[in-house]
Amino acid sequence: MTQIPPTPIRQVFLILLMAGIFGVLFWNLHFFVPSLLGAYTLYVLLRGPLFFLTERWKWPMKVASAVLLLLSFIVLLLPFNWLFVVLQGRVVSLFQNSDQLRQNAEAIVRSIEAKYSVSLLTPDNMNNLSNWVVGAAQGVVGATVNGLGLLLATYLILWFMLTEGKKMERSFFDWIPLRHENVTFVRKQLNDMVWGNAIGIPLMGLVQGFAGFVMYWLLGVKDPWLWFALTFVCSMMPVVGVALAYVPLSLILLAEGAEGKALFILLYGTFVVGSVDNIARMWLMKKISHTHPLITLFGVVVGLQLFGFIGFVFGPILISLFILLLHIYHKEFHQVG
Repeated sequence: MTQIPPTPIRQVFLILLMAGIFGVLFWNLHFFVPSLLGAYTLYVLLRGPLFFLTERWKWPMKVASAVLLLLSFIVLLLPFNWLFVVLQGRVVSLFQNSDQLRQNAEAIVRSIEAKYSVSLLTPDNMNNLSNWVVGAAQGVVGATVNGLGLLLATYLILWFMLTEGKKMERSFFDWIPLRHENVTFVRKQLNDMVWGNAIGIPLMGLVQGFAGFVMYWLLGVKDPWLWFALTFVCSMMPVVGVALAYVPLSLILLAEGAEGKALFILLYGTFVVGSVDNIARMWLMKKISHTHPLITLFGVVVGLQLFGFIGFVFGPILISLFILLLHIYHKEFHQVG
């Protein structure tokens, strides 16, 4: 009778044991997954400046890490905090009073219907649409508040990543059970993935946001910075994109009797802001890796539910990471012929 070699048995037992312990740890620490993703994203962005300061200018590792932590907060997080404050103060408060929001939306639609003798929405459709928007927005707001609570954990993890950067990288890539060429591939793909999502997606939103802001300001739209913030956020949503910002603005102006401004903004948003996105994306693809629109679409949906506003960045990264793992599995274990 053939016996099973003891080595595979021990190997399988050890894998099952590690998987069980990992499952227990993940179940109890899953709340910190956004912090880990955020810390890793910032580490990739700060890795080059860190090694430049410590190797070229001979700064102490902890001093360089502290300076980069402070700069990252000023350069990256304060603008997003301003954006969140603007949206929270003027938009989020509306969703906290869903009845008032529904009444305002219905008033705008009814005004347009009465003025132009058209039928845009039935009462049932209007009610269903309002309920869906309110529910989705409240879910995003709740996740965003939790995400802001993880900011301290993000910087705590990032501190150890920066101060022990090279040691951490050596240990991580030595532990990966892959061939050397695949380890190199993983390293490059992880860096490209972070740069493509953490820089590319917000940068595209910024370009479209300012393209819209110029026209909002020139036309005298009330509170143009609010519409800039909305355009920036909506631009990161594939397919519909900035239409979620300029179409409602056009309807509001139409209800107020500013037909010329409403038509101009509708045409400007459709042809100019959309073209700016395509032109800027062509330039961006030459500088950093390009994220497929479907990855962005599904990543944004997942990210908003899990992480709130910062899910615009972390959601696509999470899906890109999953696709990378599938690619690595194929490269490592696919047998030709």
